[in-house]
Amino acid sequence: MRHKKPLFRLQTTITLLVCGVVALALFVTDLLISQEIGNTTKNNQSEKAMNIARMAAHSPLILEALEHKRSESDIQDFTNEMVKATNVEFIVVLDMKGIRKSHPNPSKIGERFVGGDEGPVLHGHEHISTAKGTLGYSLRAFTPVYSSSGKQIGAVAVGISLDKVQQDVRNSKKVIILAVIFGVMIGVIGAVILARKIKKSMFGLEPFEIGKLLEERSAMLQSTKEGILAVDQDARITLINNEALRLFEEAGIKENPAGRLVDEYIPQLHLKNVLESGKPRLNEEIDLSGITLLTNQVPIRVGNEMVGAITTFRNKTEINKLAKELTGVTLYAEALRAQSHEFMNKLHVILGLVHLERYEKLADYINQISDHLQSEVGYIVSKIKDPALAGFILGKMSYARELGAELSFTAETVLPEPASPEITHELITIIGNLIDNALEAFTEQENKEVSVHFDYYDQEVFIEVADNGPGMDEELAEKIFFKGVSTKGTDRGIGLSLVKRSVEKLHGQVELFTSVGEGTRFTLTFPYQIKGENE
Repeated sequence: MRHKKPLFRLQTTITLLVCGVVALALFVTDLLISQEIGNTTKNNQSEKAMNIARMAAHSPLILEALEHKRSESDIQDFTNEMVKATNVEFIVVLDMKGIRKSHPNPSKIGERFVGGDEGPVLHGHEHISTAKGTLGYSLRAFTPVYSSSGKQIGAVAVGISLDKVQQDVRNSKKVIILAVIFGVMIGVIGAVILARKIKKSMFGLEPFEIGKLLEERSAMLQSTKEGILAVDQDARITLINNEALRLFEEAGIKENPAGRLVDEYIPQLHLKNVLESGKPRLNEEIDLSGITLLTNQVPIRVGNEMVGAITTFRNKTEINKLAKELTGVTLYAEALRAQSHEFMNKLHVILGLVHLERYEKLADYINQISDHLQSEVGYIVSKIKDPALAGFILGKMSYARELGAELSFTAETVLPEPASPEITHELITIIGNLIDNALEAFTEQENKEVSVHFDYYDQEVFIEVADNGPGMDEELAEKIFFKGVSTKGTDRGIGLSLVKRSVEKLHGQVELFTSVGEGTRFTLTFPYQIKGENE
């Protein structure tokens, strides 16, 4: 699937999206709040006008003037002072006929009130209205005036210019507009920070790049020959490739592993221990319903945090086939090299005898070589029916002679060919490592001898490998089979651990007999199924 590059980068998209959402939210908020503020401002102005009208209606001066107990000119003076003090447009006092007793324009006094909205108040009802008078459109509050006896004797009208009301509304909205602008700025800054943080958490990759990497990773995981299984920090399976599923199906495990605890799915693995210890477990073998898997289990860290673990594994049978091929090539090369070196020495002897014209000695020497070779090869081939194992021992004998040591082979009975190449592989691993360890253990002593003895009886093999080397003390002998333990320096100590593992694989036993200065002897016994028994 080809991923099309988007028009905008992720950071730009997130910034635009967040800014758009913030702007839209603030715009809707502005509409709702502005409407509410407008209504509230108008209500406040209406309440202010009504309160002023009530104060004027209860003024003794206005009551006395409407009852003709004072001059009507006093009403004009009083209302002018109240207009200045309260900052309203007008305060008009009316009699019961709607005739003005006061007005900002003195020439309008004595005329009928203009606007047509004074009717309810002349019938004793307070109300608020909006109408056009001589001073233009205004918000008006009307309240009746009652005498001390309770009879209505007039009314008071207080007006506030609508332009002033709208100005107050606009002033209130300015706060909202400033808040909206500030909110948009904060939204932009927050969007940029958020976009950068998300981009950083995605390692600077765009979504289409992540999708491409995911597809490539999936293709690599599914095409690899090794089985791969990964778990999170809770030891739950998060990833498994096709090769791993195939191997598990061969072992009879067919359930869907996604999301399951690895200990429940495959208890033979030690991924939980790897998570807890933080240490890898390399080149370990596990038995899965008769299938032997060679595994590597490694913790996964992001920074200093443990986030999971991963294991890779292959069927050991396939590895052994490759190893057998490689071992065979190595053995042939080693045998040819050793024999070439050995026979070059013999050719030098022959050449020397020719130059000396000692032809009788030459004939005796050639016959001796021929008899020795035929007897050695013939004896081993007659006792060991597995060609690979027989050729291996012959190669080791030539190699030992090259090192100045004598490797002898004896067998009480014939060792038949094994039922499986796996047995041959394990035998070569066991004998090869024991012989190599014996040859490497020799010091500068003159007499260097290594002996290998075989016995086969009633489907059981007995093997003994002994040397006359320096031997080992008791402390070293107790831990010599552990990986990394060696008398030959660092980065060694692999051979005997492989011997122990191969013996365990063959369900056998190994014993060590040694003491300082007395040499070393290994004895091994294990079941041996011969070829043709179950065919």
